[in-house]
This record gives sequence, C-alpha cells and structure tokens, in this order.
Amino acid sequence: MLITNISAQLTGILGDLKYIAPEIWLSLLFVVVLITDLLFGRNSEKLCRTVACVGILLVLFQDSKLIPVLAEGGKLVFGGMLLETELSVVLRLIIDVGAFILLLYFGWDTQLKSHSKKLSDLYSISIAAIFGLHLMILASNLLSIYLAIEMVSIASYLLVAYRSENAFTAEAGLKYVLFGAAASAVMLYGISLLYGFTGTLDLFDEGFMQGLSGVNHTAAVLALVLVLVGIGFKLSFVPMHFWVPDVYEGASTPVTAFLSTLPKVAGFALLVNFLTPFIITPTWKAFDFGLCLSVIGVITMIAGNFAAVMQKNAKRLLAYSSIGHTGFALMAIVTFNAQGIKALDFYLAVYILANIGALMLVSYFTDITQSENIESYKGLGLKYPAASIAFVIILISLTGLPVSAGFAGKLLVFSSVYSTYTANHNIWLLILTITGAATTVVSLFYYIKIPLYLFLKRTEVTEATPRPSYLLSSALIIAVILLLLGVFPDWLSSFL
Repeated sequence: MLITNISAQLTGILGDLKYIAPEIWLSLLFVVVLITDLLFGRNSEKLCRTVACVGILLVLFQDSKLIPVLAEGGKLVFGGMLLETELSVVLRLIIDVGAFILLLYFGWDTQLKSHSKKLSDLYSISIAAIFGLHLMILASNLLSIYLAIEMVSIASYLLVAYRSENAFTAEAGLKYVLFGAAASAVMLYGISLLYGFTGTLDLFDEGFMQGLSGVNHTAAVLALVLVLVGIGFKLSFVPMHFWVPDVYEGASTPVTAFLSTLPKVAGFALLVNFLTPFIITPTWKAFDFGLCLSVIGVITMIAGNFAAVMQKNAKRLLAYSSIGHTGFALMAIVTFNAQGIKALDFYLAVYILANIGALMLVSYFTDITQSENIESYKGLGLKYPAASIAFVIILISLTGLPVSAGFAGKLLVFSSVYSTYTANHNIWLLILTITGAATTVVSLFYYIKIPLYLFLKRTEVTEATPRPSYLLSSALIIAVILLLLGVFPDWLSSFL
C-alpha cells in the first residue's frame, strides 16, 4: 500500500514539474552563478552579471510558456503546497522584468561597484531572493508561505548589509534583521495556532475552514492577525512599516530599488492567496478582512504620504512614498474581484518601472553631488537637462498625473473600487476612494520638491560636465515607456 502511494505521489510530482519550470531554471541559475564566482574569484564580477542577466531572460521565456497552460484556470500542485493561476504567471513576469533591470543596475551604481568584495556574491544572493519571490507568489500552504518569506528575508538581510563600510549601513542591516526576526516569530506563532485549530497547513483543504469555523472566534482572529503581521512586514503597511525609512536610506541605492519593488509584488500575491479561502467561504463571518484591510489602507496612505512631505533625503522620501503606494494598492485588494486584481497588476507593473527609474536617477545625481539630499540638486536642471526631464516624467507617473502610466494605473484602481462600491455600497470603499484621491494630491507636494530644486533654485556653480551613463540611458528609456503606457495603456492592460 505504501509503495503504491509513493508511486502515485512521484507520478503526480513529475506531472507538476511543468508548472514550476521558471523556478527550476532559477535554481539552476543560482548554482551556475555561484560556481562561476567560485571558479573565477574576484575577476568573475562581469561574468556573473552576464550569466545572471542571460539566465533571467531564459526564466522570462519559461514564464511566458506557462500562459497558455493555465488559461483553463488555477491548479494546486505538489500536494497543495503551491497554487498556479494566471495571476501567478503575470506577477512572475513582472518580477522577472524588474529583476533583469535591477541586475543591470547593480553594476552601474558607483558606490556599490566600488565595494572591496566586488559584486559576484551579490548576483547569486539576488537570484536566490528572486527564487524566494517566485515561491511567495505560488505559496498556498502555511508551511510553503513561511519558508518562502524566510528565503526572501534572509537574502534581503544580506543585500542590505552587503555594503557595510559605514556605521549607518551596518545599523540599517542590523535593524532590518531584528525587525524581520520579530515579524517572522510572530507569524510562525500564528501559523502554529492555525495548525492547532484546523489540523492542516493547507489553506485550500476543506478541513481548514471547517476547523477554523469551529473554534473560538477570538482565538481564530488572533491567529489570523499574527499571520498578517508577517505578510505586512513584507508589504510594509502600517503598523509594520517602521523599519522602512532607515533601511531604505542605509542600504545601497540599487538594493533600495530591489526592496521597494519586487518583494511588494510577491507580498500582494501572497496576500491574495491567503485571503482566497476566506473570501470564497460565504459562511466565514468571524473576521472581516475587508474592513481590516480598508482601515490599514487608509492609515497607510495617510501616514506614508504625510511623512514623505517632511523628508529632505531623496531615498527616505521615496521610502515613505512606497509606504503610501502600498496603501493605495491595498484598495485594489479590498475589492475582492477580478477587476481589482487586474488593476493591481497594472498598477504594480508601472510602479516598479517608475520607482526603479527614480532611484536610478538618485544614483546618477548622487554621483554628481556626492549627496542624497534633495537640496544638493539645486540648479542642476539646466546643467543636466536629459536626466532632470526624465526625473520629472518619472515623478509625474509616481504621482499619478496625466499623461503617464501612473495616472492610468491609479485610474484603473479607482474604477475597480468605485464600481465595487456601486454594487454593494460598502462605505469603506468610498472612504478608500476619497483617501486615495486626497493623498494623491498630498504626494504632489513632496514629489514636486525635486523639480523645484532642479529647475527653480539657483546655485553659484556654473560649470557642469556632461555625464552620459547607463543610468541616464536606462532612466530615459523608462521615462519614455511610462509616457507611452500613459497614452496607450491597452498595450499593457490587455496583456495583463
């Protein structure tokens, strides 16, 4: 009997391998990059980078091959440990495109590139983090959820502390580890409670919801809140946001770009997977996730955007703005429908592009001014017009003004929330819409500070040396893409 079961399980596993082809390629890529580093030592930086970038392109190809396979709907694989859906394929495509840009960006940042250890290790750590992000998107079992988050967390700790030659960076890395360990412990306690209540770790097992419905509601809510704490740490929504400003400011700028974009995409996918069993179970009334996430979204948008107004450091400003963007993206989640998820896909895609582009230009101007303070940009707009104009376009998209991809993304989110409100008249959806519109206006006040210093402030320095670089070229390409997607949003939305 046991041999028969083992045989059936092995057959099932072999049949499911086609659904994780991108993850298989990522694991092989990690090994190849690691071996390349070991074989060539300090001279392997450029080779490791080339291997990593080519490998990610191959992973993207594997992602695209899954689209027709999953057209018929979602599928639980590997005994319910992972959930393959069209959403999981789309978000992995978004993450891998962002990862390709970031792998290039790592080698263009002057401060990171000057590191005494070189960057070979950084590429292997990044590939491991991307693998963990893929697993976060797919995870549908409490055990796979925890393991995926821990894999990403450990890789993220290493990325933040990679350039640790100054005290502030070392402090940021230590703070990230301590807060991350605390969030992980809290989440693990919540998972253990859920397992004790239900007797299963599988979120989509019928016994999970039945078991949870049969226990004391207060205890069940406590367990769910503890798990949300772990997910919230990755999404950095209030009140799990306190680590963000210091860590983003202390980390290398490309690492900040990584942390502020890709883990958020995976975190939202994980949140959708975690919520799905509760949403599709009409008898579940113990905990109103819609109310909880609506309150969190409102507070997160307000806290992130108003705190950003007071910032003078460019990276710290973008850190608080990323918190505000998390709150805005939660609006799409709260709709709990396909329209909201489609709007979320578009919003996250353009947010990743814009945020990476903005931080590329922060690196560019830091090389010029040797400072990350916005006041150091004074008078540089006319001296470096291409970079400054690209910066303005990218900030317009982050604000959500016409005509930009950010405007199209926010419009899609507002439309999904308002259409859901007209259908069920949930007052919290209306509050979310009003808060989203108000905080979009607030965001204009802090984003506009950068163009203000670039173009309207004057400096005594009159000479400027043209600084063509890959950072500038990439930022210009991103700015053009954001404008094109603002004019023709169907190019992206029809694909998603």
